[in-house]
Amino acid sequence: MELTDKLEILADAAKYDASCASSGAPKRSSEGKDGLGATTGMGICHSYTPDGRCVSLLKILLTNFCIYDCQYCVNRRSSNVPRARFSVDEVVRLTTDFYLRNYIDGLFLSSGIIRSADYTMEQLVLIAKKLRNEHQFRGYIHLKTIPDAAPELIAEAGLYADRLSVNIELPTAEGIERLAPEKNVHTIKLAMGSIRRKLDEKEAEPKAPRYAPAGQSTQMIVGADQTDDSTILSTAETLYGSYKLKRVYYSAFSPIPESPNGLPLKPPPLMREHRLYQADFLVRGYGFHAGELLPSAGNLALDIDPKLAWALAHREHFPLDLNSADLGMIMRVPGIGLRNAKRLVELRRARRIRYGDLARMRCSMEKIKPFIITADYRPQNDTAPSEALRRALADAPQQLGLWPSLQEAA
Repeated sequence: MELTDKLEILADAAKYDASCASSGAPKRSSEGKDGLGATTGMGICHSYTPDGRCVSLLKILLTNFCIYDCQYCVNRRSSNVPRARFSVDEVVRLTTDFYLRNYIDGLFLSSGIIRSADYTMEQLVLIAKKLRNEHQFRGYIHLKTIPDAAPELIAEAGLYADRLSVNIELPTAEGIERLAPEKNVHTIKLAMGSIRRKLDEKEAEPKAPRYAPAGQSTQMIVGADQTDDSTILSTAETLYGSYKLKRVYYSAFSPIPESPNGLPLKPPPLMREHRLYQADFLVRGYGFHAGELLPSAGNLALDIDPKLAWALAHREHFPLDLNSADLGMIMRVPGIGLRNAKRLVELRRARRIRYGDLARMRCSMEKIKPFIITADYRPQNDTAPSEALRRALADAPQQLGLWPSLQEAA
């Protein structure tokens, strides 16, 4: 098979993996040194770093052959899809050639399982090792870890990759047992734990060799089974605390050709995935707990964001006086982000906060109005029922598309 044909198949097969952002990578460049590549360049836009840079990654599978038969995966053993496999040297050549043509800034590499978990992991590590040692590649490398691989192989991967990730895929052990019976949630968590231990060792001994400086991440599929958002968020919160993850990524289930019985025929609303990302950010950065955002079983509201939903359910805290409230509560006001909350606390050390200050900070004024008090403003509708506020602040309904309706009718 020609290399271009392999690239077409294996790049397309990698599109279902959402965890390809390059956030957290250290600044590294070949400028004035031997080798090539950098983690700070600009290129074709594929992902964004926390500081707003847009970077491009060559996102491919080493192979889409797989000995596993996970029902939700298009590359499962029983799937009738075209198969291809790169050699180690082909991936190395593609990465360096694409970089020199300014197509990419880094590599995101995953793989189906071939022969065995150890063999596949050896191949992935060898690619990263060759790029770093033989080609002095200083760009970003993200390796997908094979959970069943030997611990020493996972440890070696972290010496060459900026980030490692172990996909848990489904948020419950029951879901994994039903849809991916050849996988074991215990094995997945053991792999996450081994990566965390290596990261802790590096943190305790700064002079130790670098180890996955951008940390580790994972991915959960949303909508492949009946698991609700409450369980998904609780699982994510546990993973953050137990394994020191940088990110949990959420990927809306995409129905696949000739899918097995028991899988949904339609994908979940993409807005559900979006709301989970919003809720996840509140847990990671705003001090919320999953149980606060969804105190009972169920899914996040689709018409309003999770922060607004929490505020409407806890009207006893609002309207909040921005001139006396602590930072933690200011961050919980709908329409005020982390940066602006900190700016408000700094501002009130010099003078009292006024309504115009929020507008100058480009806060979401329509959303913020019912929930704040400033030196010159108090909401007139601070006693309005939460349902009335929800109707006023909910996202505008979306016009249904014509073509999906025609396709369903056909």
